[in-house]
Formats: sequence, structure tokens, C-alpha cells
Amino acid sequence: MDVSDLVTVVLVVLGGLFLLGVAVIVFVMWRYRVPPRGLAAMVGALVYLASPVDVLPEIVLGPLGLVDDAGVVTVVAVWVYKLVQARRILRDAGVRDNRARKP
Repeated sequence: MDVSDLVTVVLVVLGGLFLLGVAVIVFVMWRYRVPPRGLAAMVGALVYLASPVDVLPEIVLGPLGLVDDAGVVTVVAVWVYKLVQARRILRDAGVRDNRARKP
């Protein structure tokens, strides 16, 4: 296996992971009606994961460099969960969404 084959395999795997991330975001948006700021946070986290620029680079720190990636994903997941819970509480309290009102 030469270098070009290895690069092709890595790019295919990264592309598949990126598509999986997009699919998860679309499912969460559809299923839980996440507001647009939640979408922006999820896309930002996905871009940060795919970006070669990191706060803690894996090339220098090895597996320890994945800590910042895991932290970003965790913070975004908790924040989106809280957004969904707040929206559910407001809905259950009878507060209507402005987009749901009909003229």
C-alpha cells in the first residue's frame, strides 16, 4: 500500500464520519425541534472536530489531544439538551412559539 492509497482511505473515512455527523444533526433538528442557535452550535462543533487546528493538537499530544474535541462535543450536547428541555417546558406551560401562530 503506497501513500496515495493511504490518503484515499483516510479521506473516505473522514468523509463518511462527516456525513454521519451531518445526519445526526439533521435527525436531532427534526426530532427535537432544536432552535437555529442549537444548529449553529452543532455545526460549529462538527467543523471543530474536522478542523486540523486544535487547542490541544493530537500530533503533539497523541491521544491526550482528543480531550479538547471531546470537551467541545460535550459542551454543545449539554447546551442543546438544555435548549430542547427549555422549549419543552415552555410548550407544556402553554407558551406558544411565535412561528406557530397563524395570522
